[in-house]
Amino acid sequence: MNAPLRNAEVVSFGCRLNAVESQELAKAHASARDTVVVNTCAVTGEATRQSRQAIRRLHRERPQAEIIVAGCAARLDPQGFAKIDGVTQVLAEHAPNRALTSVEGTRGLLAIQNGCDHRCTFCIIPFGRGAARSAPPSDALAQARALVTSGKKEIVLTGVDLTSYGVDLDDGWTLGRLVRLLLRDVPQLERLRLSSVDCIEVDDDLIAAFSEDSRLCPHLHLSLQSGDDLILKRMKRRHSRRDAIDFCRALRKARPDIIFGADFIVGFPTETEEMFASTLDIVDDCGLTHLHVFPFSARPGTPAARMPQVASQITKERAARLRETADTALRSHLDGQRGRRLRLLTERGGMARAADFTLARTPGAEAGQMVDALCTGHDGRALETRLTAFGR
Repeated sequence: MNAPLRNAEVVSFGCRLNAVESQELAKAHASARDTVVVNTCAVTGEATRQSRQAIRRLHRERPQAEIIVAGCAARLDPQGFAKIDGVTQVLAEHAPNRALTSVEGTRGLLAIQNGCDHRCTFCIIPFGRGAARSAPPSDALAQARALVTSGKKEIVLTGVDLTSYGVDLDDGWTLGRLVRLLLRDVPQLERLRLSSVDCIEVDDDLIAAFSEDSRLCPHLHLSLQSGDDLILKRMKRRHSRRDAIDFCRALRKARPDIIFGADFIVGFPTETEEMFASTLDIVDDCGLTHLHVFPFSARPGTPAARMPQVASQITKERAARLRETADTALRSHLDGQRGRRLRLLTERGGMARAADFTLARTPGAEAGQMVDALCTGHDGRALETRLTAFGR
């Protein structure tokens, strides 16, 4: 049996930005008693279903608690969520234009952007997040300094459409310009990492920053979604296959040690076996290491939901094949780390991350430390290491 709630509790679904906003919600309702804030996600129909299910379960388990609902799904359907038993309030307003921070394990998350002006045919998020908007540079700088002062050795910049940062600001601000500002004016920061980026939006300042300062982590996660030009067009993506390949080549020239991850949707409406083969091939053509593979799931209200669908069994089979390709790519990368000396940021559970986001095992190391380690092997997922020195 669950104990009565003492203060506001937050149940969060979805992305890193939701994680940041959840901590803000927790602060805003810190004095509330017997209150649960459910921060919903709408990236897929399943995510929305899980959010509703969690609300109903909370009401059954804690009928005395007030339930406040926030997040993308709540903004898309405030009336529907308001009708669920136990819900006392729905927060349907868009988040303000300011930098938000939270702690993700040993890292500090810094949300500098929200909303999206693009209309990918599979995505409902712009309708839940609103137009693209950016935190003022001075605000982002102040929050970064605060995170470093609190002891964070790595900051992760995040947003809905991170590389559109500055589109709504005066004076020519871009993500690259902000990155250079943070690296210059927060010299105590040991690592600055970027979350998912759109290769077609990356500006020259950002490419230059990778070549100028080793504290900018040599890892980018790309929102590619497909390796086939016709599918990309039907998704209403703004990059081509060649754009992605050329981008990876340009970044490797600026920063030879950089590695890339990517998001892919398989089984998108009208995808043929030949089109899917182009996605398999782009893993090698771009030299990708970390892949997130999502079987297409029609999101009601999006154009893609009205397109001719691929059979679910074919979609599942293609997802499995792409994941096998991803496993092979990761294993090849891990093979290349044997015998290398690495600087790692330790996490909970005896794990750590290298600057290029490679996962490593560091048994016995306390979380939140920078340590030096020798890579002795791997298990296909993470490096096995032997610690050689502890840092700050």
